[in-house]
Amino acid sequence: QVQLLESGGGLVQAGGSLRLSCAASESIYEFNSMGWYRQAPGKERELVARITVGGTTNYADFAKGRFTISRENPNAVYLQMLGLKSEDTAVYYCNASRISRNYWGQGTQVTVSS
Repeated sequence: QVQLLESGGGLVQAGGSLRLSCAASESIYEFNSMGWYRQAPGKERELVARITVGGTTNYADFAKGRFTISRENPNAVYLQMLGLKSEDTAVYYCNASRISRNYWGQGTQVTVSS
């Protein structure tokens, strides 16, 4: 069973930064892509950023220029978030995707105070 464990969330003031980490129980290169999603209260879960096994990245419009997804070791993916805004407040989830199914972590809360 694939396990994903997020960490790095917390409370930060607007304009601040956070770095989220996702530790995977398997090599991230075993998946078609790794990604970060978020879900704010009363809203649907949405894509933040994704990186394919080949290294191609894509970002939601709100994340472009502020967030960066990276992989620095074979079992982890990261999300560097700069210039945080109150509307970035949400639970952030790590995702690992295969053709057959998706895997999700439990999420980490990010709260941005204005």
